[in-house]
This record gives sequence, C-alpha cells and structure tokens, in this order.
Amino acid sequence: MKDDDLVVRIAANPKYKKLVSMRSTYSIVMTVLIMAIYYGYILLIAFDKEFLARKLADGMVTSIGIPMGVGVIVLTIVITNIYVRRANSEFDDLTAEIIHEAHQ
Repeated sequence: MKDDDLVVRIAANPKYKKLVSMRSTYSIVMTVLIMAIYYGYILLIAFDKEFLARKLADGMVTSIGIPMGVGVIVLTIVITNIYVRRANSEFDDLTAEIIHEAHQ
C-alpha cells in the first residue's frame, strides 16, 4: 500500500474527522481555561496590588498573592495532567483504531 493511499484512507475515515474535531475543541477549551487563570492573575497584579499585598491574617508575613501564585502553578500542573490523561487514553485509542482500519 502506498503512503499516499494510506493518507487518503485515514483522511476519509469518519473517526479521523471525529478525532480531529474532539482534540481541537478540547485543546482550545483547556488553553482558554489556563490562559484565563494565568492572565487573570497577571491582571490582578497589574490593577489590584493592594489586594494581593494584604496579609493572610493579622501578624502574618505572607500576603494573599503568594498562595494565589502557587495556586496558578498547581492549577497549570493539574490541567496539564487532565489533558495528558485524556490524550493518552481516549485520543490514543481512537488513533489506534483509525490506523488499524486504514491498514485493512
């Protein structure tokens, strides 16, 4: 089987179109989510420094901005983990099905 024929068979497979659509939509949603979190924090730094400078409690040294910054980092890791788990299961399984069907 020629490579060009294989490409045509894969591109014509409805599962391939479904995979591309699902993966693209999921990537966009996850990207928008993480950008909202990150840029929301940056905008807070730019426009409400007083809020971030408030201490967590009277007598404490740590300001609200520190745990919020750590939260941004943790949420980034969590969102990345969620994406990778779905990509390694659902997307990879569908890709394997598409490749198997193309070789038949």
